[in-house]
Amino acid sequence: MKFVVSLITNPTKETIGPELLERFLAVLEPYLEAGHAVEELSPGEAYDIALVEHPRPDFLPRIAEIAVHARVDANVVPAANRRKKLLIADMDSTIIEQECIDELAEFAGKRKEISEITAKAMRGELDFEGALTERVAMLKGLSESVLEETFAKRITLTPGAETLVKTMNERGGVTALVSGGFTFFTSRIAKRVGFVHQQANELLIEEGRLSGKVKLPILGQAAKLDALEALSAKHNVPMAETMAVGDGANDLAMLGRSGLGVAFHAKPAVAQSAEARIHHGDLTALLYLQGIPKSEFIR
Repeated sequence: MKFVVSLITNPTKETIGPELLERFLAVLEPYLEAGHAVEELSPGEAYDIALVEHPRPDFLPRIAEIAVHARVDANVVPAANRRKKLLIADMDSTIIEQECIDELAEFAGKRKEISEITAKAMRGELDFEGALTERVAMLKGLSESVLEETFAKRITLTPGAETLVKTMNERGGVTALVSGGFTFFTSRIAKRVGFVHQQANELLIEEGRLSGKVKLPILGQAAKLDALEALSAKHNVPMAETMAVGDGANDLAMLGRSGLGVAFHAKPAVAQSAEARIHHGDLTALLYLQGIPKSEFIR
């Protein structure tokens, strides 16, 4: 089985030059295809190095050492089924740069308390459902208008989000936004970015104010996995041709089940568990991981 070393960087901070490429090639020499097959996906930003087989475990730290010092995302991915037909993505701190519930907490004067719970839940230190119930209860009484104000003034897309989703859609892929957050935000983000499917939890409103409750059942880690499997079956997409991306502990199940699970600027435990990790690049890195050159991006 053949593999590819995918090298991606953030071109606004670093570039991949000939000397750096040669360093990777020197380490990978025992596994290189004849002729040192290197494909340039974007000059200075993204390259593929073809391998005849997966490097032995003792080689991986040598690759990682070069990558860490050069601020490059280096991932070894199978050459087969690289171009995925289904993308399922987390929203908070993945497709958008914020955690929506933390931004709402600002209006309740409880950002510190709620943010601490959010961080623990995303690291897997707390039960997700219980943590969400506790945080939402702390928002009780807030005017419904803060939802629109938060979306309009505090929520920003992660760089590359629109390009990623538009390119996947243009290529005939299925795109889904799945969140442990709230439908108020996923519906708007899905529309803005171009996701075809979206799901999240529903905040309950009473007389124009947040009730402090979420509609049951709460959608957590299991719901994200269920969504991946249901969409795969519905659209007849083999699991090997799916891609999932997220950053928190409640994304682990879908990352592990998908054809390629990508930890995006993720919590350490999530990054350690995922098949691929993006620490430096933006969301277009998910296109490069599929071997799609920048010339084929849809903006």
